[in-house]
Amino acid sequence: MTESLVTAYLIALDGMKRTGPRDLNRKASSAAEDLDVVVAPSNDELSSYLNSANPNDELPMALGLALRTWDNARIGGSPWTDDTESNTRARRDRIYFGLNLDISLSGQFDRLFPIAERDGTIVIAESWDPWYTTEIQQRHNFYWDHYQHYLQTQSGWSAEAVSKLDCATTHVVERLSNPTGSAHQVKGLVVGYVQSGKTANFTGVIAKAVDAGYRLIIVLTGTTNVLREQTQRRLDIELVGIENILRGIDTGDAEALAGVDYQDDRKWANSGFVSHGCRPSDAGRPDIHRMTTRHFDYRSLQQGITALDFERRDRTKPLMHPDNLFSADARLVVVKKNKGVLEKLVRDLGVITTRLHQIPALIIDDESDQASINTSNPNHWRDGKRERTSINALISQLLGKLPRGQYVGYTATPFANVFVDPTDAEDIFPKSFLISLERPPGYMGAEDFHDLDSSIPPGERNFTNSKEKAHVRLLSNKDERAELLEAMDSFVLSGVVKTFLELTGRGRFDHHTMLVHEAMKTAAHRVKSDAIRDVWNKAGYLSTSCHSRLRELYEADILPVARALAPTRPIPDTFDDLVPYLGQTVMKICPGGNPVLVVNSDTDIEQEELNFSQHNVWRILVGGNKLARGFTVEGLTVSYYRREVKSADALMQMGRWFGFRDSYRDLVRLYVTPDLHDTFESICRDEEDFRTELAQFAEMVDGRPLVTPGDVAPVVSSHKLRPTTAAKMYNARLIERRTPNKEPSSGYPKLNDQVALDHNIDVCVPLLAAANSEVEIGPGTQRFGAFVGTVTHNEMMCALEGLTWAYSDTFAPDVNWLRSLKDRIDNWRIVIPKLKSGRRATLRGLGPFSLHGRTMASDSLRGNSTSAHRAAVDALRIETPRTGWLILYPVVKKAVFASATDIEADPKGVVLAISLRLPDAVMPRGQRPLQYQVVDSTMPSYSVIEG
Repeated sequence: MTESLVTAYLIALDGMKRTGPRDLNRKASSAAEDLDVVVAPSNDELSSYLNSANPNDELPMALGLALRTWDNARIGGSPWTDDTESNTRARRDRIYFGLNLDISLSGQFDRLFPIAERDGTIVIAESWDPWYTTEIQQRHNFYWDHYQHYLQTQSGWSAEAVSKLDCATTHVVERLSNPTGSAHQVKGLVVGYVQSGKTANFTGVIAKAVDAGYRLIIVLTGTTNVLREQTQRRLDIELVGIENILRGIDTGDAEALAGVDYQDDRKWANSGFVSHGCRPSDAGRPDIHRMTTRHFDYRSLQQGITALDFERRDRTKPLMHPDNLFSADARLVVVKKNKGVLEKLVRDLGVITTRLHQIPALIIDDESDQASINTSNPNHWRDGKRERTSINALISQLLGKLPRGQYVGYTATPFANVFVDPTDAEDIFPKSFLISLERPPGYMGAEDFHDLDSSIPPGERNFTNSKEKAHVRLLSNKDERAELLEAMDSFVLSGVVKTFLELTGRGRFDHHTMLVHEAMKTAAHRVKSDAIRDVWNKAGYLSTSCHSRLRELYEADILPVARALAPTRPIPDTFDDLVPYLGQTVMKICPGGNPVLVVNSDTDIEQEELNFSQHNVWRILVGGNKLARGFTVEGLTVSYYRREVKSADALMQMGRWFGFRDSYRDLVRLYVTPDLHDTFESICRDEEDFRTELAQFAEMVDGRPLVTPGDVAPVVSSHKLRPTTAAKMYNARLIERRTPNKEPSSGYPKLNDQVALDHNIDVCVPLLAAANSEVEIGPGTQRFGAFVGTVTHNEMMCALEGLTWAYSDTFAPDVNWLRSLKDRIDNWRIVIPKLKSGRRATLRGLGPFSLHGRTMASDSLRGNSTSAHRAAVDALRIETPRTGWLILYPVVKKAVFASATDIEADPKGVVLAISLRLPDAVMPRGQRPLQYQVVDSTMPSYSVIEG
């Protein structure tokens, strides 16, 4: 196929952005006439081209994106959908009908561009005005179109990833208020994963918001300059673009160009910034004026207050009138959460001539659980008057000055946000919506460093079937210097592999980094950097003395993991084949004899700045908070982590090893202490439990939500994720939780409370005794042995009501509801899974049962059932619509879980853990899943209200 014919098809697809799928070849033929194309478009011509084309060529990428966009289109959003459900076979067939494809080409499209998966975004929201229609999205899409094109062509995003981002960002933008409608303030929260692309999401939200009419965009970053600069640069590259940065500067005028802040940036020099083709205003679209630059945070406006003012084409009409709004330019302010900086912005807003109630504004609060939360103690408020911490007060002032201001917080650790007092109208509680993003394709997160649900016995785990075996190297604390040397050897070897791949044309690796994170204080960073340099200087990397040590690590670790996880990628079979690339790699890591960069606020250390934008960074990074929350460590391959943190959300934010490692995933290693690894596992389970809870509450009935964001906080507090902050919900107590799957992730008695542990075994004796049949459960290789049996609903309730918990409200709301199901559940099936190896024990003379090893945080169980067990039970419960299922686990601390031949009798430290799977029929459609008991201060007793 000629280049001109490819262009004709691209023109045809571009024209369908508004119309939906139309006769593809006829549309392409029309374009081909204008291009004087000799070969006519046809199904055969297109099929032949797709058979030989690279999937990353422009036409296959455009086809894939168009198909997935149409797959995802909402039912009824456009007439062409013909009421077919999104992401179904019927929808795809409707698309093929519109494109007028024959059966053969349709089948080829199915193979090359599979039907997009259903949108996995979880949304809990108030009802909203559906103003962001398909028509508006198609008519106002300038910045969004350029952004998604940049992601595909420059960042290498797949059509699937772009399509998912399109859906997720639409969920946010449609819940903002209509910029041309009446003044209305929305507050929402978007929950992602650590290092999972939250910046990409809010960049897309900003693009769509500017297209739709929002004209003041304020992005609040973290509290450090390095994060603010990274965010500014990212937005300038992917959204603002070359033309808005130059603002008419003659590119031939060297003196004028010297004032542009990206002259020393490699991406700028290599045309890596998005280009709109012309100044957007010349195409009738809004320019974006930057009120901040890469190096300069917001200052009082030196160039005059008019820089923050807004022009109106028709001065007889307000700014938000469509006649003015879509011809007005947008302003972008990227500021760190600093009191002095925000005070200047608030002050300047107060003196601009445009009336603030006319300005559609969007405030994006990145890392919104940091600094933004009001942490003042209510017990210290004077005369009952609410007091605020400085940043929280300034955000409240911003929102107070901007009646059309929309607040959207972004975080990976949302618990502090949902504990904000929902009755405080001036605060940032996400009253309007809470959106949980799905895990993006290619993301490497906390669960990739833990065998959370593995049913494979520890002795049978290997690099292929165990994430921990592949990526985690536990530190023993016996010889810290030797362990640090091993981590550095792994870093050097992975760098040599990258150098080999790059020089043999199999990849490009601009950055290669190792993170050493042990403490917050800068004095400790200096000591650690000196220790690293000492170990490096004695490691012998530039002599043959290191070869035997590196050879052993390569053959025992690097090579077998690569073979297991990336079997098709060619890397040398022996260390000797890598030796020619060792010296070059070492020199890249250690320029000038220093392999270490210290990244903190200590100005006394004389060294080059960490700058991923100006040059390749192949170094060992030592730091604390600057390398934690929000900051992306490019090329991070090896992490050496010992730092203890008390707060669960703070600890999760330290996980810089999370992120996208598409081309070197098998080389990633985490060196961490066993206790820290177990703590991360605990937090990972808590995070997933929170998302699972949200998913259960996201149901809509007759277009109305069953649960609003105000209902979410008690769900978190019942899990004891942040028990110290539950006091912010002091006036509400959850009394019923009506959900079909119930699995406490915490709240079990601690191991040192043997009385409570024994009591729980005693009350469960009827359940243990009933499970007296041995059977095989589950499909194929997932099949497992189990003890099973049946009890009545009354017997089950006696056991559940008799359990002792560390916290009184852990399971009480669930039991309260289960008690009411006596007419809907006939009986319960008990399943006690068996393991092929490990400790076994009799309990009160019953069994012997397998003891399951689980993580204990502060000697309290965190986490519970195994996914294979849940899946097997879920398959069976479909056939038993009036039967409940209980998976019962006798659990012991993971550290003492080991193979044993003897059967123990009533060992100490056994926790009976439960996972309940209820029949779907017990959930009456339309009933609120949460019920509260609320203290009414005017009455002597409690009153009951629904949700």
